Amino acid sequence: MTNIECIADYQCNCGEGPLWHAREQRLYWTDINTGRLFRYDPVSGHHEQCYAGEQVGGFTIQEDGALLLFMARGAVRVWRNGFVRTIIEEIPHEHDSRFNDVIADPEGRVFCGTMGGSEKKGRLYRLDPDGTLTVLLEGLGCPNGMGFTADRKTMYFTESIARLIYKFDYDEQTGELGNQRVFVAPPPEHGLPDGMTVDAAGHIWSAQWDGGAIVEYDPSGRLVQRLEFPARKISSVAFGGSEYNDLYITTAGGDNKDEEGWGAGCLFRCRGLATGVAEFLSDIG
Repeated sequence: MTNIECIADYQCNCGEGPLWHAREQRLYWTDINTGRLFRYDPVSGHHEQCYAGEQVGGFTIQEDGALLLFMARGAVRVWRNGFVRTIIEEIPHEHDSRFNDVIADPEGRVFCGTMGGSEKKGRLYRLDPDGTLTVLLEGLGCPNGMGFTADRKTMYFTESIARLIYKFDYDEQTGELGNQRVFVAPPPEHGLPDGMTVDAAGHIWSAQWDGGAIVEYDPSGRLVQRLEFPARKISSVAFGGSEYNDLYITTAGGDNKDEEGWGAGCLFRCRGLATGVAEFLSDIG
């Protein structure tokens, strides 16, 4: 029986984006709709809200240890303990949208998706270290979890509304994507595929929004296991800890626990499931 611990309960409306900060040995995560950021120190057990303000759809950790926040209207800002510096004030195409999931690549670039809506579809951008912003994909419903294979030749990309996780050929030197194909199409009863991460063995761990679970796939796309949680909306997963053998899981619906489950809005931790790897650092601005 896997030990599932509720580490912190801030009753997050849309808890998302867990990310391990190796330099600080702390985990950060966001509650998108309420504009809050939190952090957790597993050594002391202390957790706290560390930011309140504009919505943060996703974030990366910079090479110097700062957080790079991807926000509403396409804004991108550097945050370090309350100090904010703007990299991009607004993307005109995204004036009524916001960033969602993001990931840094081995060269310090960031792949960053924006939400779609009834009037306009979402996009996947690539933000390069020199500030260049390139549109890679259009017509998206909800761009979500991403990850890289160990050989850095393939990138995974989740499209939640389409209920698909794709694979792309990835060029580390240029950041270009090509040869899009389906990696896995989860059945409707599993919910929507959401945030994801890749472990040291190359297995994919995917959160299942409205499915109340996380699932593990091997590199061929075969379902290895499905772990259920006391929350319907499982939003994202990330490995952390000094040995990267703790899996952290964010959830949503904390303002409606009667319908979403007692664990809705909590940050969970599972230990000993697998060993992860450090996420890449961004190098923007």
